[in-house]
Amino acid sequence: MLAPSVIDRLLSYRDVAETLAFATVGGLAFGLLGMPAGYLSGSILVVAAASLAGRPMRVPPPLMRILVVLIGISLGAVVTPETLRGVTAYPVSIAVLFVATVAISYAGSVYLRFVHDWDKLTAYLAAVPGGLSQVMALAIEFKADVRAVAIVQTIRVIILAVGLPALFAGLGLIHRAPAVVRGSFTFSQLDELAILVAASTAVALLAYRIKMPGGLLFGAMLTSAVLHGTDTLRVVMPGWLSYAVMIAFGAVSGARFANTSVRLLLRYAGAAFGVFAVAVVITAGFALLLLTVLDIPIAEVMVAYAPGAVDAMLLLALALNFDPVFVGTHHLVRIFFVMLAMPLVVRLRAKPAAESAAVRPSPDSLDD
Repeated sequence: MLAPSVIDRLLSYRDVAETLAFATVGGLAFGLLGMPAGYLSGSILVVAAASLAGRPMRVPPPLMRILVVLIGISLGAVVTPETLRGVTAYPVSIAVLFVATVAISYAGSVYLRFVHDWDKLTAYLAAVPGGLSQVMALAIEFKADVRAVAIVQTIRVIILAVGLPALFAGLGLIHRAPAVVRGSFTFSQLDELAILVAASTAVALLAYRIKMPGGLLFGAMLTSAVLHGTDTLRVVMPGWLSYAVMIAFGAVSGARFANTSVRLLLRYAGAAFGVFAVAVVITAGFALLLLTVLDIPIAEVMVAYAPGAVDAMLLLALALNFDPVFVGTHHLVRIFFVMLAMPLVVRLRAKPAAESAAVRPSPDSLDD
């Protein structure tokens, strides 16, 4: 008879295999139908649906880290010396982005506090645009409503990853799923690919070790971008691998709904959609302001300013074949700004939130 630990390990492997199977079915169905970013959005939808139906969807942390590094390599690989010349146009746009980020965080927090009666800390962490891993770490450390923050943040990511491509297609901004990468891979480039993966992984691990925000993603992306932007390497990841990464990463987002009942999800859905609507209105206002100053495609501005998780938005830009430098620069700047400011804001709000929790229940306590 197998030992209980062995049985648990086998069941864990089964759950991961089932998750990836659902993701593959959804990603291939949407992707082969030509849906914009279909490999990503199809995977998210099917895995999330399976999670809500009670299936044990999970993606182990080591696999998630590998996926993040591969995403970074793919993103950096589409940078060329020509695209780097456009960076001089970004200062105005980035300045507008700073103001928009502060406005989104403040307005979303106010909405959750006064409409849904959330405490200050939980409301702020749920409203802040991006930096999901640090948001969750701070929510746990300062005893905010972790489930509420996770659901609101995840729903926003899914809405953006699934809704933006559909919106762009409906508006005629894109008509079919574009190629994932520029150029093509040949087996004669295996040595270059090995150098690219090794160098990007090394820098990613170093950035992760020194606790750089989003270190695995940005370490790999920046290394790949430097190697391609300086024309040192021209190799790109094989197309099939890029599609596989999108499908697997969609499983990561969808699996966040594992062990979440429909009742609990619906309890926070109103708050999630409400704070998302607030963020969209503010983002649209600042994006329209920017479009009156700079001549930039509206779809790229929307993705660059979208208040979603940085990794999902950068992967979405890759899937839609948008300018990776423009989109990546904005999300990189936003995530650094958010991650530098968030610990300070959380510490200022932690004490008032604790005092408030003593006189009224938090949203999470209503489920106990």
